Amino acid sequence: MENILIKGDHGTNFIPTVDFNAETGICELGGESYLEDTIEFYTPLFKWLQEYIVNVKKPITFNFKLRYFNTSSSKCIIDILHILRKYQEEGGEIKVNWYYDSEEEDIDDELEEIEDFMVETNLKINLLPN
Repeated sequence: MENILIKGDHGTNFIPTVDFNAETGICELGGESYLEDTIEFYTPLFKWLQEYIVNVKKPITFNFKLRYFNTSSSKCIIDILHILRKYQEEGGEIKVNWYYDSEEEDIDDELEEIEDFMVETNLKINLLPN
């Protein structure tokens, strides 16, 4: 299974950095996610996770290191969390870490949104300050 490595970019849109490693099971999504066609960008990530779950069947550590994400990216993040939760329910080992900047001015809003993700997906997310 191939790894996914996408270097983040700040052009007209903000493309997040993606590093999905099939050998280690460590998946990272970082930077900023503000895309024109969010579904087109995230669909290969969903497919990769689903393929990993079916074919590799090893533990997954998912690290969110996003500084900013828009509403459409938020929906895709929830979709990723649902995929991970389903894998966990089927016996897969999952660890989800959300790194945040404790110095950020609007950190309370971000942490509240992450807590909403936990409620919506019924998946534990470790909140870790950078």
